[in-house]
Amino acid sequence: MYVPKESQPKKGGGGARSRDGEKGGKRKIVAQNKKARHDYAIIDTYEAGLVLTGTEVKSLREGRTSLTDGFVQIDRGEAWLHNAHIPEYHQGSWTNHSARRKRKLLLHREEIDKLAAKTQETGHTIVPLALYFKDGRAKAEIALARGKKEYDKRQTLREQQDRRESDRAIAAARRRQRGD
Repeated sequence: MYVPKESQPKKGGGGARSRDGEKGGKRKIVAQNKKARHDYAIIDTYEAGLVLTGTEVKSLREGRTSLTDGFVQIDRGEAWLHNAHIPEYHQGSWTNHSARRKRKLLLHREEIDKLAAKTQETGHTIVPLALYFKDGRAKAEIALARGKKEYDKRQTLREQQDRRESDRAIAAARRRQRGD
């Protein structure tokens, strides 16, 4: 039986769409740095590729990694991720990597220059927020951030608690309204 070409289903192409409409697949988050969002005011975020060895990728896929002590430093025009803990791959042999080695981040030249200029200002730093896989490639979400004072942290926690309480009250009112 003949089926006209325009009514046949399309094959391939198109690419998957992520939740924000950009081309590219969904993110499979491996690690997040929640402490960074608490300790720093996030100014701007960037997505950077990671240069990894084979055993690092396998260890990341197992999801056993930590970013809590990690930071990004720009050295001679290159961005480096320091102190991110990716444990040794348990089935690796002599080819295993060291757990806390510095790893190169892949960014565009303009982004590196912009980050380098901003970090020269007092109080600004670059922190890793998340490690994830996107279309099978390891990526790091990094952020230009400014350190928060203790009273800023308390204020943020208070606002979050107030927001949660108001959401609960609204949800309870809606439930009562539906129940009547």
